[in-house]
Amino acid sequence: MFLSGVTTADYELPAVCLLGIYSDDDVDSGSQLPGVSGLRIHADHRPSRQHLGLLHLLPEDVLLLSLTISEVIFFFFLPFRLVEAANMKWTLLYFLCPLSVFILYSVITNSTLHLMAISVERYLGVAFPIKYNLKRNPRNAVIACVMFWVVSMAHCSIVYIIQYHDHFNPNITDPSKRNTCYEEFTTEQLKILLPVRLEFSIVFFCIPFLICCFCYIKCICILSRLSKVHAKKRYRAIGMALGTLLVFITFMPFSVSYVEEYVSGYSSNWRTHALLTSTLNACLDPFIFYFSSLALRENFKKVLQELVRRLLPPCCRSALCCPLFNHGRSEERTLATSANISS
Repeated sequence: MFLSGVTTADYELPAVCLLGIYSDDDVDSGSQLPGVSGLRIHADHRPSRQHLGLLHLLPEDVLLLSLTISEVIFFFFLPFRLVEAANMKWTLLYFLCPLSVFILYSVITNSTLHLMAISVERYLGVAFPIKYNLKRNPRNAVIACVMFWVVSMAHCSIVYIIQYHDHFNPNITDPSKRNTCYEEFTTEQLKILLPVRLEFSIVFFCIPFLICCFCYIKCICILSRLSKVHAKKRYRAIGMALGTLLVFITFMPFSVSYVEEYVSGYSSNWRTHALLTSTLNACLDPFIFYFSSLALRENFKKVLQELVRRLLPPCCRSALCCPLFNHGRSEERTLATSANISS
């Protein structure tokens, strides 16, 4: 009895909910949670089936799902930009130009906000495991995702505002008659656009990047001080931090181009080339998903095992992938041993 009216069992459900850092293997081994002296989770105190239903949807799952949806939308509109790059000019219907730019910028800004939220989620789960997990609700993550989408799309609506600003000026070529897409701007348009781009660089890059760095550095420091935490947990946290850092590095040239444009007062020629690195985040996000989701890691391991069974002969299988195939059996033996001891 730790607190009045609260037993050890009351802590079991939130304790096993820790995001990615702690999983079922921590529960089986009785790992000590950070910040909770003397609290251990034993194999004979596993949550009931009713409680396990609550674990199917975690706040981080909601954030990752929303991030995946934004990536799918990005891939759907990416061919329009590829056609423009292949023809060296805009040859498609004009209404697709602002729409594709709007979607592209919305996905970029939305990704940084989601990565920031995931880092905060992990930090709170590691630094304040009991207090945070008792109050954690997937509904809050849904609200956060909706807010991220609204904020991103509201900011990126500047694409339509600029594209049709001063549209009826007889001295300006009708945008629909140009062979470029969101590249030529008048002086009046730049007076509106450049401050907004500076805000983009600060709000959607600098602030999320600093928050992510703080959260992951604190997570790694906390885990490094805990001798009971397995080394693979530290490696997983480091991998998550490095993956997120690489995503922000891909966004960095594009963000720097915005600052350079604001300082110089004109639209830079290399901004389009800087945008190319930003598209690489779609290639790096799967690594973040892998380090974030225990279910994804387990499914990936099962697929890899099946491929090895189909492609390699038994002799090569036992020589190369013995740890991979024995992982599940060793866990079963560990659980059986724990059950015998408790009985």
